[in-house]
Amino acid sequence: MDMVNPSMDTLLKKVDSKYTLVVLAAKRAREILDGSEVQVAEKSTKNVTNALAEIAEDKIGYERTKVSIK
Repeated sequence: MDMVNPSMDTLLKKVDSKYTLVVLAAKRAREILDGSEVQVAEKSTKNVTNALAEIAEDKIGYERTKVSIK
């Protein structure tokens, strides 16, 4: 079995819930797909992996609003 890098424990410390993590990673992965520059040194060929790495390294954050995550 492959280890997830970064680990779920590390990622969950950066957000308030698993739901937030999924939404944040998906939004960031779409931004990368649309041409946004990846902000981590070790770049993966997978946009979701890059998004999760950015979350783990505090390169991106989020703001909780009443309707969504910004």
